[in-house]
Amino acid sequence: QVEVVESGGGLVQEGGSLRLSCTVSGPGLNIFSMEWYRKPPELERESVARITNNNEITYADSVKGRFTISRGSAKNTMTLQMDNLKPEDTAVYFCNAKSGPSPLFSTDLWGRGTQVSVSP
Repeated sequence: QVEVVESGGGLVQEGGSLRLSCTVSGPGLNIFSMEWYRKPPELERESVARITNNNEITYADSVKGRFTISRGSAKNTMTLQMDNLKPEDTAVYFCNAKSGPSPLFSTDLWGRGTQVSVSP
């Protein structure tokens, strides 16, 4: 059974830092890309940062220069270093991985999320 587990959330003051981690495990994995999403209170889920197997990285404009995404050498782990956090970064953060026989025929794998709260 495939499992996606996030960790590293918590409560931090404005200007502080947190580091989120994600590990994907299970049989038959062939991961093409991994991505962090977040869902702020009463708002829609949004993409925060994405990284492909070719290390192509994209960030949401709201986090550029503050967040850094990276993947482990085994390609089934991902981290998100979040610096200079702002209250508007408060959200549940989700790990997403796309896995399958090819990028066009891949399945979205999701974790349950980890809460990040930033106080003013």
